[in-house]
Amino acid sequence: MTFPPLTRSIRTRLFLQLAAISALLSVALFLVVRGLAETAAEATQDGILSASATSIADALRSEDGEITLDLPYSALSMLGTTNDDRVFYKVEVNGETLTGYDDLPAPTDAPTISRNTFATFDYRGDEVRMVSASRTVSAGGVPSNVLISVAQTRLGLAAISQRISAIATGVGLVFFLVATALSLLAARSALRPLKELTAAVTRRGPADLRPLAIQPPTELEPFVSALNTFIARLRASLLRSEDLIAEAAHRVRTPLATVRAKAEVTHRKLNKPEHRQTMREMIRAIDESSRSAGQLLDHAMVTFRTDSLATESIDMGELVRETVARLEPAADLKDATIRCTIPKQPPHFTGDRILLQSAIQNILDNAIKYSPDDSDIAVTLTAVDTLRLDVSDQGRGFGDTDTNTLKARFSRGANVDDIVGSGLGLTIADEVARAHGGTLAITRNEGAKGACVSLVFPLQ
Repeated sequence: MTFPPLTRSIRTRLFLQLAAISALLSVALFLVVRGLAETAAEATQDGILSASATSIADALRSEDGEITLDLPYSALSMLGTTNDDRVFYKVEVNGETLTGYDDLPAPTDAPTISRNTFATFDYRGDEVRMVSASRTVSAGGVPSNVLISVAQTRLGLAAISQRISAIATGVGLVFFLVATALSLLAARSALRPLKELTAAVTRRGPADLRPLAIQPPTELEPFVSALNTFIARLRASLLRSEDLIAEAAHRVRTPLATVRAKAEVTHRKLNKPEHRQTMREMIRAIDESSRSAGQLLDHAMVTFRTDSLATESIDMGELVRETVARLEPAADLKDATIRCTIPKQPPHFTGDRILLQSAIQNILDNAIKYSPDDSDIAVTLTAVDTLRLDVSDQGRGFGDTDTNTLKARFSRGANVDDIVGSGLGLTIADEVARAHGGTLAITRNEGAKGACVSLVFPLQ
């Protein structure tokens, strides 16, 4: 399932859900407060109407065998104090109007002596609320049934309802704003363990494959456990890969060297030119296979070591001299001279000694391989603004090849097809340089043959 960009963030989704819940609760709060307030207002009005009807009922008298009523002022004044509400009343004795509004409708639900009834209806263009009360009054020894009805318009109740609605709206809005702010804080707080877990993983270096030693929330324990299991499998896989590379380097190079030696012996024993030519082609193929296998294994080694870069203080002058000494026998076979220029106080550099030596060896090996016989190769180490190692030869250069493409794997110059090579030497040197925060520079020698390949690192 995919989410739109806005909801890909767990924090955003959690915040939106909490905000939606806050909105629903705000609406529910508004409705509850308004409903309770309106119910309380109606109950208050009903109580006043009942008190008014009771006051009128208590004023009923029997004189000379007839029922009379001296309407008390307080009975109606208590109803006329709210807004512009109008009050209507009617007193019936045995179905005949004694006083009041003769057209005031009779209650649909007849009251009893112990129970008053209420009704809401339209009367003379306004909505009114009416209470009806029943009393029995004796006149001349004859009991009479008296029905008292008091009605009041609901304008005051509507005004109260509006005020209550406004207050409820304000309360609901404030509640929503506060709840939304708290939802944002809750979302951030709930996701803080994820940030801490992310920081714990991000702070680690490429070589740090220890299990995560943190105490996550209960919900994240399965994830942390799975991550630690993955780290353990990755560590074991990397160790097996490094062992495989080392073993492969030994088992591939040794048989190829043996086959080449036997092919050389056989080549010297052959007499026919066509057989000797075939054997020379076989030796070249063996050389190409041996070099390609070696370079592929070196490249794999560089890739693995780059992921877990070792760091130590390295005397760059000593490292350059050691590498030159290793390759001097190959240069002697072509009567080539390697001239080193190294400062009296060589700079120290912090990095992976094996990777740096591999990079220097590949650059110097290329210089020897592509240089003509009886030529010079200049190796210069400087430390001014940057730490720079220049290897310059007098070979055939790069021809028309774009030097920017020579760092790619298996890429070679257009003018070196007759020389055994794999196209990985400069790739290895470039990856080592970038792993140490440096660059590999490839330039053509100005006004002379050959090329210059440089390793450039920032001074530490």
